[in-house]
Amino acid sequence: MYLTVSLHRFFRLATLVLLVFSALAGCAPQDQKINEIRIGVIAPITGSIPNVGKSTVEAAQMAAQEINDAGGLEVAGKRYTITLVIEDNQDKAETAVAVAEKLINQEYVVALIGPQASRNAIPVAQVAENARIPMISPWSTNPDTTANRQYVFRVAFIDPFQGRVMARFSFEELNATKAAVLYDVASSYNKGIAEIYKQVFEAAGGEVVAFESYTTGETDFTKQLAKIKNSGAQVLFLPNYENEVPLQAEQARQIGLDIPLIGSDSWGTIAPEDRTQLEGAYFSTHYATDIADEPARTFIENYTTKYGHTPDDVAALTYDAFGLLFEAIQSQGLAEPEAIRTGLAGIESFLGVTGSMKYSGSGDPIKSAVVLRVVDGKFVFYKLATP
Repeated sequence: MYLTVSLHRFFRLATLVLLVFSALAGCAPQDQKINEIRIGVIAPITGSIPNVGKSTVEAAQMAAQEINDAGGLEVAGKRYTITLVIEDNQDKAETAVAVAEKLINQEYVVALIGPQASRNAIPVAQVAENARIPMISPWSTNPDTTANRQYVFRVAFIDPFQGRVMARFSFEELNATKAAVLYDVASSYNKGIAEIYKQVFEAAGGEVVAFESYTTGETDFTKQLAKIKNSGAQVLFLPNYENEVPLQAEQARQIGLDIPLIGSDSWGTIAPEDRTQLEGAYFSTHYATDIADEPARTFIENYTTKYGHTPDDVAALTYDAFGLLFEAIQSQGLAEPEAIRTGLAGIESFLGVTGSMKYSGSGDPIKSAVVLRVVDGKFVFYKLATP
């Protein structure tokens, strides 16, 4: 009798243990391996800026493949496979938040790379902060992305610096005393940099004679451009995205507005076939392929060989974001969110393909910008702008 009862209790206990382990196993993705590091990538693969999404995915896959082809990321004497979990945010803030929550709560990633555009990065940054998951936005330049956050970092310079660069470029390099701005008032990136440009240009002694706005999705800018034409502006600043700037430039030329056009880093993903009306224009961005030094030169060569085209600034920044993440993991010897955050916060300087970055107690790097000019449809280095 005693033996029978004991066996019965044993089998009940064994069954309970198996149920517990089964429940725990159900909390993790079925394809998750012990020796892997899962990284979430949030990119606008579809939507209004698909070139940004394409560059993001290509650079992310290249960064992961290089590590995996070398046997994995070495962390505290062990090697780990890099597994990317890529989600499309469709360039919509609500979708970006939803996929971020999915990556954190269902895919169990240890870090997020992206989103790229500030209008998506800002709300996702709050999700990452609340979940205590480190996030690196390669391309977001709006200060609100990282402001008052301990788990959010970026690779790009910020808009106050970029706005100052282009405002002073207009006043000092182009000798303009009257400027106009056309910007998307509903997008945090466009609106923020437009306001900074206006402030700095006027502080330098110039006058912003037209400060025209539109809302996301508009395609007819002729009313605003007519006002700009009649304002006497000598230069037009367009801090807008790849799907908007070519159309704005075309409509400006159609109404006879023939003044220099200048832009910001959002121009970097404009396709060659869409640059016809931008000939001679200038814009600020993160690196120049035609003056590349190491490690940028090797990155450009490898990327071009792999994908058949030159990497734009989004690709370069995304690649650097992975470099920062890998360095943080290795410095702590642990691929766990809190350790990664500590590792990222401890990086004081980093040499990436977009140049040398210095971090000083925040998630924002101090780094240089370049001004490029559109020449024969190509982006050509014009000058360096240092902080």
